[in-house]
Amino acid sequence: MIRAEAYRLGFSACGFAQADAVPRALAEGYDRWLSDAYHGEMSYLERNTDLRRDPRLLVEGTRTVLVVAMNYYPGERIDAHRPQFAYYAYGRDYHKVVKRRLEQLLRFVQEQIDPKITGRAFADSAPIMERYWAVQAGLGWLGKNGLLILPRAGSFFVLGELLLSLELPPSEPIRSLCGNCSRCLSACPTGALIAPGVMDARRCISYLTIEQRGQLPEELRAKIGRRVYGCDACQTCCPWNRFAIPTTVEDFELREVLRTLTADKLEAMTAEEFDHLFAGSPIRRAGLEGLQRSLQGLRDNFDD
Repeated sequence: MIRAEAYRLGFSACGFAQADAVPRALAEGYDRWLSDAYHGEMSYLERNTDLRRDPRLLVEGTRTVLVVAMNYYPGERIDAHRPQFAYYAYGRDYHKVVKRRLEQLLRFVQEQIDPKITGRAFADSAPIMERYWAVQAGLGWLGKNGLLILPRAGSFFVLGELLLSLELPPSEPIRSLCGNCSRCLSACPTGALIAPGVMDARRCISYLTIEQRGQLPEELRAKIGRRVYGCDACQTCCPWNRFAIPTTVEDFELREVLRTLTADKLEAMTAEEFDHLFAGSPIRRAGLEGLQRSLQGLRDNFDD
């Protein structure tokens, strides 16, 4: 009944995992990743380690981690000669879209099962090891690019969680079906995937154009191409994404401003124009200053 409502709300997958502490090996691997400074300037990833390792500490009374996935694969893409944006940023901010619908799902659970059930909705908005819990909830497996891959559906999905006080039967995890494939490792333009599932964010185009506040490394600029916000290279090469189908979620459809945006328009854009054109967009995370800084470093890539 809960799954059926999740599908009605626009989610493509829904599963349940018993709330518990994450495995020690996973926690230690995360600590090593931080100690190697692979997270770059993202200092927020160093905080709330206890909460990250056990969702029961994040929301008291949690017994089930309900995980959903929502398709954002675009039916229309930005022309290759224009500034490029990651597919997830084509439409409205997924944090708000997913969280709002999860809150609707929580109300459904309370109305249909028990009004005393408590829970909180999250969408990449709290220290939760989302992909681990998505695997535990049977949605898919972790690819060698570190992203969740749904069977016969691909990886173009955003995730969300409901931490529920209701105990639900746990779903069966799915084993990895990547096999010997390593296309994502070789397809990364900047070599940010240094091992299966291990990302050095300091070389990742998404990190460099969204999270980093400094100039783009000069030695990587030619490899970044025309990507001014994010990158999908490790996904578009994945054989499982041959099963990707365009999203039916209207909130994720390509915005007109991105359909017509040129490098010159972006370079000349004012703060007022940006606020108007990108209201409710995840692109606001980088801000106009960040977009123009990236464009400045990539200007030679638009000369043809």
